[in-house]
Amino acid sequence: RFLLVFDFDETIVDENSDDSVVRGRALPEPLRQSPRGGSYNEHMQRVLAFLGEQGVRPADFRAVYENIPLSPGMPELFQFLSKHHELFELVLISDANTFGIEAKLRAAGVRSLFRKVFSNPASFDRRGFLTLGPYHSHKCLECPANMCKRKILSEYLAERAREDVEFQRVFYVGDGANDFCPSGTLTAEDVAFPRKGYPMHRLIQESQEKQPGAFQAAVVPWESGAEVARYLQELL
Repeated sequence: RFLLVFDFDETIVDENSDDSVVRGRALPEPLRQSPRGGSYNEHMQRVLAFLGEQGVRPADFRAVYENIPLSPGMPELFQFLSKHHELFELVLISDANTFGIEAKLRAAGVRSLFRKVFSNPASFDRRGFLTLGPYHSHKCLECPANMCKRKILSEYLAERAREDVEFQRVFYVGDGANDFCPSGTLTAEDVAFPRKGYPMHRLIQESQEKQPGAFQAAVVPWESGAEVARYLQELL
């Protein structure tokens, strides 16, 4: 049995869902740039509060998330995983938010494939504003204050081990700088699938040049989810 870990933004979907939410809306100057050195999660809390004040309603948010396009080849990858669901356990770890991710996965008809979704908590308050919180706190110096994906993945593997579930191999599909940290915990048995030309891919390449052998997992860059499906098919 294999564990397959997915990122969301620019991995399952083909854009950053935070950008999708503000597209076509005039933000005031302080909210236009994401903060340098500040907390991105807190920045998005302010952006969502502003959108609520502008009259953006729960149904509007849901429609935006549901309509974000999937990345190339993702439908084929999910078709493959659904056919072999007894072999793969799927989890999603994302610095986006639970409301947007759940809405998109349901709209795409793939929510039931995922055993767990780990993301920043998001819900609507009494005013109908979408509110966002941090996922957790941690001591990792590489990751944003609200989320270290390595910590989430390590804790998940430990929890599954306590439930007597041991995975033969772990596969990690991602794109961002925050996907590099967890993929560093993968062993020589495991596979990292970085999206070709995105930050995760660049960071793996740099680490391989600087310290050959330090990054242990096999590295299979992808441009289409269909390539990931082909790789997993050959493995079976």
